[in-house]
Amino acid sequence: MPSTPGAGAPPTASRLPSRWLYLRLTLVSAIWGGTFIAGKALAGGLPPLLAASLRFAIASATLLGCLALTRTPLVRPAPGQMLRLSALGLLGVFGYNLFFFYGLQRIGAARASLIVALNPAMIALASFLLLKEALPPLKLVGVALCLAGAADGGGDLLILGCVACWAAYSVGSRGLSQALGPLQTATWSILLGTAMLWLAAWLRGDASLAAIGKLDAAQWGGLLYLGALGSALAYIWYYDGIRRIGAARAGLFIALNPLCAVLLGAGLLGERLSLEMAVGGALAIAGIALGNPAPWRGQPPSRST
Repeated sequence: MPSTPGAGAPPTASRLPSRWLYLRLTLVSAIWGGTFIAGKALAGGLPPLLAASLRFAIASATLLGCLALTRTPLVRPAPGQMLRLSALGLLGVFGYNLFFFYGLQRIGAARASLIVALNPAMIALASFLLLKEALPPLKLVGVALCLAGAADGGGDLLILGCVACWAAYSVGSRGLSQALGPLQTATWSILLGTAMLWLAAWLRGDASLAAIGKLDAAQWGGLLYLGALGSALAYIWYYDGIRRIGAARAGLFIALNPLCAVLLGAGLLGERLSLEMAVGGALAIAGIALGNPAPWRGQPPSRST
């Protein structure tokens, strides 16, 4: 039978105070900032398709484990929902990660994270055009500040492909997340996207047991981080944010990704921090505050922004 609305949603999601919702979205940005460091380390040692396939195999196992531990059955979506979930898997898992890993073979992690921070503007525009979400002047200023904080002198078409895929993924997921719940939506889209990745890896001859056997402990650690945290946990929290406050407002938090990526790069890889990045981080935070004013005024987040 098709799922009932809200199936698989976290039981306390509707009562989650707005400040904790925004904290979780901030943590999602911190986790995703770390994925650029882990992805860069893997990009040179594995074929991109194999790296993406392993990442989401781990994510799939993590999500199915969560369902098993909470004794939550995997719902059977209606045919129309399954078609939309397949589109989410194609865009947000298959397409995004091909662009992600191939792009990181060509440019640095910090630069890639700056390009991906174009997402807030793309998501806000797509939400305005397709979902009729409001785009008031204050939110528009917030998006502009986020973009100013992420601005960089260069660009790369492969990483821009990530932006296009993620904007479509974010906008397309809201209705499904409201109907199925964040956990079920994340699980189905990731399972379907993972199947696409493994099929493509097999067709290209990249699904090599020999290459997998050569992975060292650090590479497996990076894959576990990318799969369990960067995909499974972060996707659930991001879906819940979209469900509760809309794609445009949740997407603003992606502007923190480059700041998190550079801070982690400085702490873990010894990369140099710059004044420009400090200013950019301040602008990104200001943009998020302007685009999401409710928690600072003690108001509950809106479901229909």
